Amino acid sequence: MYTTRFLDLPPFAQAAGTVRLPGSKSISNRVLLLAGLSAGTTEVHDLLDSDDTQVMLAALEQLGCRLERSGSVLRITGLGGRLAVHEAQLFLGNAGTAMRPLTAALALLAATQGGDFALSGVPRMHERPIGDLVDALRQLGCEVDCTGTPGYPPLRLRGQPGGRLHTAQPIRVRGDVSSQFLTALLLALPLVAADGEIVVEVEGELISKPYVEITLNLLARFGIAVRREGWQRFVIPAGSAYRSPGRVHVEGDASSASYFVALGAIAGVDAPVRIEGVGTDSIQGDIRFIEAAQAMGAEVTGGPGFLEVRRGAWPLKAITLDCNHIPDAAMTLAVMALYACGSTRLTNIASWRVKETDRIAAMAAELRKLGAGVLEGADFIEITPPAALTPAAIHTYDDHRVAMCFSLAAFAGVPVRILDPKCVAKTFPDYFEALFDLVCTGVEAVPVITVDGPTASGKGTLASAVAKALGYHFLDSGAVYRATALTAMRIGVAPDDEASLARIAATLPLHFIGGDAHLGDENVADALRAEDVGAMASKVSAWPAVREALRQLQLSFRRIPGLVADGRDMGTVIFPSATLKVFLTASAATRAERRYKQLISKGIPANISTLRAELEARDERDRNRSVAPLKPAEDALLLDNSELTVEASMARVLEAWEQRRPFG
Repeated sequence: MYTTRFLDLPPFAQAAGTVRLPGSKSISNRVLLLAGLSAGTTEVHDLLDSDDTQVMLAALEQLGCRLERSGSVLRITGLGGRLAVHEAQLFLGNAGTAMRPLTAALALLAATQGGDFALSGVPRMHERPIGDLVDALRQLGCEVDCTGTPGYPPLRLRGQPGGRLHTAQPIRVRGDVSSQFLTALLLALPLVAADGEIVVEVEGELISKPYVEITLNLLARFGIAVRREGWQRFVIPAGSAYRSPGRVHVEGDASSASYFVALGAIAGVDAPVRIEGVGTDSIQGDIRFIEAAQAMGAEVTGGPGFLEVRRGAWPLKAITLDCNHIPDAAMTLAVMALYACGSTRLTNIASWRVKETDRIAAMAAELRKLGAGVLEGADFIEITPPAALTPAAIHTYDDHRVAMCFSLAAFAGVPVRILDPKCVAKTFPDYFEALFDLVCTGVEAVPVITVDGPTASGKGTLASAVAKALGYHFLDSGAVYRATALTAMRIGVAPDDEASLARIAATLPLHFIGGDAHLGDENVADALRAEDVGAMASKVSAWPAVREALRQLQLSFRRIPGLVADGRDMGTVIFPSATLKVFLTASAATRAERRYKQLISKGIPANISTLRAELEARDERDRNRSVAPLKPAEDALLLDNSELTVEASMARVLEAWEQRRPFG
């Protein structure tokens, strides 16, 4: 997962390949709560691992459920409808799928069995309305207090043992703000329906009906056959009691599928984008996003558990669509509209206003940054694409869906910056990794930063730190030669066998994790520092065939989203077109002192004067060698890091990087 402050996406060209979706958030948290309320043990397979499910799992543990993990399977031993803990303070982050149903379930249990529960979340959760659910629970006789702003979390739920609820009359709840209020009641009321049926009546038009269908489907799997009379009246049967189905598989998230359906529609030119984990048999309403994508021109095929999407009409076709049935996935249509001919109008999306952020306002603001014409209203948004998009830094509002859908704007020929990319952890922690596995672009479009300098100048440490800060790939060119030498030594290849050494170099399985070099699965960072490996590397690097093979290997590290490479000729020979070239000019005296401290800290005796003389001699050899001599590129940033910490040096490099970016 990317945890950087921002993530710069280069202009993408095409997409193809297969993505396996994480489990549905909506299904995952419903299943977790149902398993937690049931008697017995439920095996949950393919559960989503995200921020929202983590807060639900933490809450269930606090409430006394037993959780046992075995690989990808989670076993939940539920409460059987009886409180094991009567007091708790539950923190639920920004997870509406945890806050709303837990509020209803704990309010009913506290009212009948006695309890005192405090529920809170992040500041944004305290801005998301819950008053309609609170009003419905108070109709039943539950004691629910809004301890901050009336109608909003945080909440306190209290009751005395033996309390009785008013279930003889229908419970009325509004349906035109969020379907989660109705879902919360439907999930909780079976706990108190032992002596008679309970009726829930919806006031106003119920929005997001497909999400209520998910709830009804899952209730049936746990033994509760709710009778639905249209979308206005729901009946919980008398004698209802949760029964574990034993095993539940969570299908892939259909809302998350929308980004990859759109990806195929926009960029699946030569081959399709295949989506696995959700298909045409999905129980999720957002699977109907494929109908909207097809209306815009996508070619979609599919079956049980899979979809395949490729570009059909191009440019895409503008549409006008009532999005009540796909409220979350509809956000993706707003970005697809950037590639359409004409204006796209999305209506009946008032629920966007009360999600993780005000999504209508957020989408309008960020689309305008890209140059789009946008009209917005209380429950609609209309997007007219510009003749050419403007590079933009997309503010994500701590909203996972804003981050994911705007990543698709990178196909319009301009780079896009996603601020706070880690917000995707709410539902799809590895979203950007999955995206990068599917997309491709011209190699020159992938940004490169080179950090060159003499021996012991700290270029490797600095380059690794910059790569980490940007979320870019890292290349230590010195490790490339040492890894070739190490491999040759291990299999007995002589230092004068140029052909064999070149073959080793051409097939070297080298990659970097956290700055450490790995050969296949083996971390060889320490082995590469050995004196004999260094001596062998010096001999290996003299062969032209080896240098050419390793040049090709180093070029292959230039991958989406970008690369930071360190060495002695990165900016002059390997990546002469790099976006930013840095050359470190720390003095030999400073470098000798650093090397001396390193050796002494490891218990290795050393002499500063000798080290300085060796470094100066090495510098002279490197500057005067006939192949790729040590020198700064003509357009390099000269950085004297003699008196700078790694953090200060990194700040200088990142400042220079910002000056070369088009985001302003």
